[in-house]
Amino acid sequence: MTVEHLKRGKPQADRGEDDAKVRAVVEDALKRIESRGDAAVRELSEKLDSYGPPSFRLSRDEIDALIARVPDRDIEDIRFAQDQVRNFARAQRDSMLDIEIEPLPGVILGHRNIPVQSVGCYVPAGKFPMVASAHMSVATAAVAGVPHILACTSPFQGAPNPAVIAAMHLGGAHEIYVLGGIQAVGAMAIGTETIDPVDMLVGPGNAYVAEAKRQLYGRVGIDLFAGPTETMVIADDTVDAELCATDLLGQAEHGYNSPAVLVTNSRRLAEGTMAEIDRLLKILPTADTAGVSWRDYGEIILCADHDEMLRVANDIASEHVQVMTDRDDWYLANMHSYGALFLGARTNVANGDKVIGTNHTLPTRKAGRYTGGLWVGKFLKTHSYQKVTTDEAAVMIGEYCSRLCMLEGFVGHAEQANVRVRRYGGRNIPYGTAAPWREAAE
Repeated sequence: MTVEHLKRGKPQADRGEDDAKVRAVVEDALKRIESRGDAAVRELSEKLDSYGPPSFRLSRDEIDALIARVPDRDIEDIRFAQDQVRNFARAQRDSMLDIEIEPLPGVILGHRNIPVQSVGCYVPAGKFPMVASAHMSVATAAVAGVPHILACTSPFQGAPNPAVIAAMHLGGAHEIYVLGGIQAVGAMAIGTETIDPVDMLVGPGNAYVAEAKRQLYGRVGIDLFAGPTETMVIADDTVDAELCATDLLGQAEHGYNSPAVLVTNSRRLAEGTMAEIDRLLKILPTADTAGVSWRDYGEIILCADHDEMLRVANDIASEHVQVMTDRDDWYLANMHSYGALFLGARTNVANGDKVIGTNHTLPTRKAGRYTGGLWVGKFLKTHSYQKVTTDEAAVMIGEYCSRLCMLEGFVGHAEQANVRVRRYGGRNIPYGTAAPWREAAE
C-alpha cells in the first residue's frame, strides 16, 4: 500500500506566495526602525495595534498595579507552571558542565558555559494572551543566568494583559515593554533611542515575528525559526476519533495557518476523525480560527503500517508530535526529526504548551531536522580555552604546529609556533621554515 492522502492542505506554491508578502512587509518595517528609531516603533504600534501610550516600558508601579488585578488562584497557577519549567531547566543546566582536561603533560584544555549577556523575550498576546510563553523564555533565561532580560508583549484588547505581565515579572524580566509584532522584535534587536539592543531574540510569534527574526539573524542570535504552530497526531486503532480530532483542533486554533496532520494506519480512524472534526467545529468557540486552519492546512495521511508512518512523520518533522499507538516507546526510539514528542493517550500537546515543564518554543517548517527547541542551553555559549604550562609542552606542540602550518602554506602561523620552539626549547629553526622532526634535528 502506498501512502494515501485522504485530505490535503493548501498547495505549497500558495503558501510560498503568502511568505513573500510577509517578507516584504517585514523588510520595510525593519528599515523604518533602523532609520527612525522610536518614532517608527510608535507609528507601527499605533497603526498595527492601535496602541500608543506615553511610554511603552512599564514602570514598577504599573507592573505592580497590573499584577494586583490578577486573581490569587491565577497567580498560584502561574507560579506552579513556572516551578515546573524552572525545575526542568535547572536539571538541564546541571547537565552542562564546565570541563578542564590535561590530554598531554603541560597542555590544559577546557570550556566554560557562559550566559548570553542580554536577551529579548517576545511573548505573543495580540489574539490570545500567551501567559505560558513568558515561562518558556523569561524564566528559562533566568535559570541560565542571563544578567539582563528584556520582555515585550503586544497589547491585548488595547491594553497590557495583567496575567502576561505577571508571568513576565515573576519569571525574572528586568524590563517589560508593551510592544507587539515586528516593532517589538525590531526594537529589541536594532535598538532605539530608549531601548538598548539585545544580543539574542527568543520566543514564538506569528508569521511576521518569525520573518523579522529570520531577517535579523546574524545581527543578533535567535533561538530558532518558530513559525505558525504545527501539530501531528500519530495514531492507530488503540485510540478513537474523539481524541485525535480534539488534539488536532486544539492546536489548529492557534492561527489561520497552523498545520494539523493525522498519520495513521487505520482507515476507520482516519474517516472517523474527519467526521469528528466536523462535529467539534460546530461547538468549538474558536472554530472561526481552527476551522480555517483545518480547511487550508489540515491533512490526513493513511499509511500501510508503522514503519511507513514513521517514515512519513520523520519527513514532515512537525513541531508537536502526539503519539498514541500500541508502541509509543518505539516511536521515541526511532523518531529523529520533530520539535517535541507527547507520548501516550494520557498526555497531550497542551501539557507541554502550558504547564508540564518542557519548553514549548519549538522548531517548525522542518527545522526539527537540524535543531531542537528552546532550552536553557540556548542561553549559554560554550567557550573553549587552552593553556600550555611547561617549556617541554610548548616545544612539543610547537613543533607539530609549525609543520602543519607550513603544510598549508601559512608562514606567519608557523612562526607563532617557531618563536616558542626557539625561546622555550633552544632550537635554531630558520625563519619561515618548518620545525624538523625531532629525530632529524638530533
